Formats: sequence, C-alpha cells, structure tokens
Amino acid sequence: MNKEIKAAKEHFGKLLEEQLERVEQMKQAENWLDYAKLKPIVIGIVGGDGIGPFITKEAQRVLEFLLKKEVANGKVQMKVIEGLTIENRAKVMKTIPDDVLAEIKTCHVLLKGPTYTPKKGDKWPNIESANVAMRRILDLFANVRPVKVPEEGIDWIFFRENTEGAYVLGGKGVNVTDDLAVDFKVTTTQGSERIAEMAFDYAKKNNINKVTVVTKANVVKTTDGKFLSVAEQVAKLYPGVEWDDWFVDIMTAKLVDPKRRTQFKVVVLPNLYGDIITDEAAEFQGGVGTAGSANIGKRYAMFEAIHGSAPRMVEEGRAEYADPASILRATVMLLKHIGFAAEAKKLEMALDVCGQYEKKVITTGRSDGATGAEFADYLMKTIQDPALESKWQSYQ
Repeated sequence: MNKEIKAAKEHFGKLLEEQLERVEQMKQAENWLDYAKLKPIVIGIVGGDGIGPFITKEAQRVLEFLLKKEVANGKVQMKVIEGLTIENRAKVMKTIPDDVLAEIKTCHVLLKGPTYTPKKGDKWPNIESANVAMRRILDLFANVRPVKVPEEGIDWIFFRENTEGAYVLGGKGVNVTDDLAVDFKVTTTQGSERIAEMAFDYAKKNNINKVTVVTKANVVKTTDGKFLSVAEQVAKLYPGVEWDDWFVDIMTAKLVDPKRRTQFKVVVLPNLYGDIITDEAAEFQGGVGTAGSANIGKRYAMFEAIHGSAPRMVEEGRAEYADPASILRATVMLLKHIGFAAEAKKLEMALDVCGQYEKKVITTGRSDGATGAEFADYLMKTIQDPALESKWQSYQ
C-alpha cells in the first residue's frame, strides 16, 4: 500500500509543478491582438471528425460569400487545415499532430468542426480531447456562448472558464489501487480573474446591468470558493454592474423556470459547470445543433459548433444532411471578433429568419430534409434580400 501511495504522491507533485508553471505564464500574458492592423487576417478552416468537414465546408462557403471583397483585396485569407481527425491522431498517438498544430499556429482565428474524443471501451486509444488540448496550448481561456430566444424573453451570454477546473486535469487522474481512483480540479487566481473581468467588461460595454456567477462553493469550498471570491473582487471594479451568485444545481433548475430565467443576462462560471449549463441553455434555442461557441485568448481565437462529431451519421451515409446552423452561429461570432460587425449582423439575421421563423428549407439530419448545402444556399439567398432587416425586425 505504501508503494501505491508514494506513486500517487509523485504523480500529484508533477501536476502541481505544471500548474505553478502555468500560473507564471499567465502572469506574463501578452497584449490582445489588434485585427485592424493585420493584413491578411488568416482564418483557418479545420474540418475535424465525422460530420465536421461537411458542415465546415458550408460555413466556409458562407464566409467567402460575405467576405468576397476582403478575400479579393488580400485583407482576409482562408486556409484549410487537414489532419485533425481521430484516425490521424490515433496513428501518431498525439492529441494534436505536430504538423497540424504548426499550421494552426500560422492562423489568427480558427473555424473548427467537432472532433471525436475517445471514451473507455471504444476502438480508439485513450487520447485527450483535441478541444481541451487546443484551448490549453493556445491559451483560449474564455468560452463564450450566446443563447437568444426573443419570444420567450431569453437573451443570455455565458462566459465559461476554458483552461482550468476538472477538464484541464481530467485525463491526468490516478488509479491509486484497483479500488481507488482520484481525479483533480484546479483553480487559479489569474485564471478566475481574467474570465470574470471579461464577463463584467462585456456587461459594462453593452449596458447590461447584471452578471451572475455560478459555482458550487458551498460544497467545493477550495476551488469553487476561490472562483467566487475572485469574481467578488472583480465586481468591485465595476460598481455600475450589479451581480449575484447561484449554485450550479439551482441554476440548472431556474433556467427552466419561466418567471426567473428572463432575469439572467451575463453568466460567468467554471469550466465543467459551463459545459453543462450551456448545453441545457442551447435547448431553448433549438438544441446544441443550433448554438455556436467562441474560444477566445489574447493571441488566438477558435470558433466552433458545440455539438459532437456524430459518427453514426457518417456510418449511415447521412453526413450531407447534417445541419450547419451551429457552426454558422459560430461564424457570426468569428466575424464580430475580427471586426466585421455588419457582415455578422446580416448572417445572424438570416439565421434567425431561415432557422427560427420562415423555415422554408429544413434540415432533419436525414434524406427527408434538406442537405447542409441546400440550407447554406437558402441562407445566402436570404442575406442578399434587400428586405432582410425589416423582415427580421417584424419577427422580434
């Protein structure tokens, strides 16, 4: 038994050294990248696994349609990056193959399809989530997910801490004995501070007088307690923004409470809770297939669909019928992030009109519905409609 405990201690010690090194790196963080000064802005298109290449292809078509002039004059460059597939990752036994990572680092922003994460018992080796690795390697510390359903009074934006919590060490637990397994969770002052500042800053700049902090600090007292206490300190820097805190279990209940849920506006929360809560929130908008996600750091940013790679759809020959709405919602966020607000607004309005109101072309994931390409064609035709904004306003 002493041998097992000693090995576990050594393992834990190495993890602590890694995390303390990460803290020092955060203390020396670089400045935010200024996209207005870049020429070209390089957008990497990463297909990923399963249905990923199918839906990213349609998002790329829409991006090139909206930014035709900027691509032509060299302001924007699209770069397709192959190889971030489970087959390739398993072949080289790396979460992100070296050549793929090198290509990714030549880009400023990424539009990324879903990637498959092996689970215990399936046919693939136990490789870490490519998403988790990319967020850590590129320091994409903020996962931003908006959810909007005007007719129900829902207008939420979630700021999920992206590089800490249970996920950053989720693949580094230890089986102390055959009967005892231990996983780890990490929270730092610096990591909590920067995500809280981003949430409060967003609220201030957008005249939103409410930020909600979500934890389980009554039970997980050390790590969640730190996240909550840091958020409280950040709140003092924004006296014009009100804030409150909720425990994650009650928050999940209140999101389905019609009387309470309209009171939430900006929500900031640790990694694991953010993953769960935002998937629940996306259901109000039509499910995870309709929601996009931004992963933002100071140097890099990645925009992606929040659903999985749906390998069964590929196996059954249905991949062309995959709904690209989620990655197109992410494309809206990408356009806003790099400074093309007008183009982002057009795409967002068209997605609302096409996907939530008119519904002239409907994807079902099967041959009884439209293909992703047919939906993208419908979307681009709607964007060209001179009456788009007035049509969109009529539905609000």
